Amino acid sequence: MKKNNLTPIVRKMNNLILGRKGGKTTVKIIDKILKEPHNTNQLSNELNLDYNTVKYHIYLILKSELFVQSEVNYGSLFYPSSKLINNLNEYEQIKKLLKK
Repeated sequence: MKKNNLTPIVRKMNNLILGRKGGKTTVKIIDKILKEPHNTNQLSNELNLDYNTVKYHIYLILKSELFVQSEVNYGSLFYPSSKLINNLNEYEQIKKLLKK
């Protein structure tokens, strides 16, 4: 993807997924949330990842505005944000670049 003509949200997705070592884990979490809302513990169990690892990735995803949180407390659910939903095609393109 050419970086000079990306929207701010696509640039954030690009950096979050391709610009870090943990991009594959981030994609696993995003894909799970796109299918159904989950909390951190559910994601940790279903993806067989350490709870703190999931918590860290969720923090980055929230900061990038790709998720919204039902409420801010233990057990709260995460949902895809409208920004992520509106840019699913770009997200899928970024995922393909990750697999190369």
